Amino acid sequence: MATSLEAFSRPEIASLERRLFLKRGLSLGALTLLTGCDVTNEESVQKVLWTMSRWNDRVQGWIFDPNRLAPEFPESAITKPFPFNAYYGIEEVRRVDPASYKLEIGGLVREKRPWTLPELYALPQVSQITRHICVEGWSAIGKWSGVRFSDFLQRIGADTTARFVGFKCADDYYTSIDMPTALHPQTQLTLRFADQILPPEYGFPMKLRIPTKLGFKNPKHITALFVTNEHPGGYWEDQGYNWHSGS
Repeated sequence: MATSLEAFSRPEIASLERRLFLKRGLSLGALTLLTGCDVTNEESVQKVLWTMSRWNDRVQGWIFDPNRLAPEFPESAITKPFPFNAYYGIEEVRRVDPASYKLEIGGLVREKRPWTLPELYALPQVSQITRHICVEGWSAIGKWSGVRFSDFLQRIGADTTARFVGFKCADDYYTSIDMPTALHPQTQLTLRFADQILPPEYGFPMKLRIPTKLGFKNPKHITALFVTNEHPGGYWEDQGYNWHSGS
């Protein structure tokens, strides 16, 4: 497999992975909808795949249990070293200046003032040792500490009846999640990894840790968040990845 992939450029590999991801996301019921579809017609196949991806989003949203916790592990289970992963190489990791950093708040919230790092560090912190599962097929266990996201949303007066929370990042990444996932007790604004200030390769100054979703739904280097009823999309989601991508 490795030899065959070497014949493709990186964007071509990414496109291939997205197509495989969508195809693997099809349920038996979805496959029945391909009946009568001209599988040699690229536009026709893409239309069916996008339709089924949105259908899968709705199903995953319906079956999501906001009270069901992801498994947690002892410190002896932590993966060392914890792997780096991003849409760019580790040599291109963004460096954010902690002195000038401010988390911008927008959308359907009462208090839109920006937050500095000392203010975020001063909030009540929680920790979890959970498994990060990557869409590429690997997983790793790490210890993450930070602010429970539901507590932060309450603190800023977010409209928790809204449908989505969106995120913008210093590395030009962006993504969004549904409100039930935002309010899940294990969803965390992560400020530390392995009891140390979050290192740049894992998302300094802050990432969103969601153990109930695949890794690409865990944005790093977050600079802004907003609450909205308009679907914000996402970097990979807008290119074909399943938007919900969670349990």
